[in-house]
Amino acid sequence: MTLEVDGITVSVPQGTSVMRAAAEIGFQIPKLCATDSLEAFGSCRLCLVEIDGRRGTPASCTTPAEPGMKVKTQTPKLAKLRRNVMELYISDHPLDCLTCAANGDCELQDMAGAVGLREVRYGYAGENHLDATKDESNPYFTFDPSKCIVCSRCVRALRGSAGHLRADHRRVAASAPMSPPARTRISCRRNASPAAPACRPARPRP
Repeated sequence: MTLEVDGITVSVPQGTSVMRAAAEIGFQIPKLCATDSLEAFGSCRLCLVEIDGRRGTPASCTTPAEPGMKVKTQTPKLAKLRRNVMELYISDHPLDCLTCAANGDCELQDMAGAVGLREVRYGYAGENHLDATKDESNPYFTFDPSKCIVCSRCVRALRGSAGHLRADHRRVAASAPMSPPARTRISCRRNASPAAPACRPARPRP
């Protein structure tokens, strides 16, 4: 099927997301929660787009492309919304970039630059919104609640695991274990940024 993204025509298979359609022609829509390794979730609200004939600004990662659709990924309205969203993330985040293990390899930093964030109007006192005690009970990664942006990547990646993960003020229990062939290891940098390059499914176990 064929649609139009920022004035450029692109043909994609049925079921392709608007975000993927844009990527096919080289347009990288800002994102934090979306990753090719996991099913789209639409929690970060950075990948908003405008679609002719539709109200609001839907998340491009969870919006399926449709024939004849006309999508705008870069408008003054979208730029302002994305800066506002990122401003809220940064206002609620510890300012320890220079000592953070993920400094220089952090999607949160990258996206702050991509959306043109230059100031935070809300201050930085919100970094203590969660108990800052690190959870090191999982052998594959350390969960630091003060750096969590509730993108749910780690929770989604760990579904099927037997463990529990604390996130968003509560213990999130994993669902029933997957069958052995589908089980994956989670390869994570310890103390990495919550923008969740921290957790990526590794190769399936043999």
